[in-house]
Amino acid sequence: MKTNIQFVQMPVSETMESYVHEKLDKLYQKYDWVIKSDVFFKKENDPKGKGKICDVELSLPGPKIYATSNEKNFELAFKESLSDIQKQLKKRKQTMKPHM
Repeated sequence: MKTNIQFVQMPVSETMESYVHEKLDKLYQKYDWVIKSDVFFKKENDPKGKGKICDVELSLPGPKIYATSNEKNFELAFKESLSDIQKQLKKRKQTMKPHM
């Protein structure tokens, strides 16, 4: 499985990269038909305190799965996006089962 992590207009964080790889490796073990993932971290000026955006896109057989979240820090944003991705993967797996 290939994982691309990009930090858009901000410095690269080794800690976040290792955290993302750790969480996505668990996901790859559970759903072995996932081909690759793209994770984007963006910083946005938001006066309400949020503004840390995480986009996660998974390539798999059929349409891609995509989730985004905007939280007060990148770890929370990634957790929220990953949770959305897992829900979509469960749904996709249920629709794939009758065809297997």
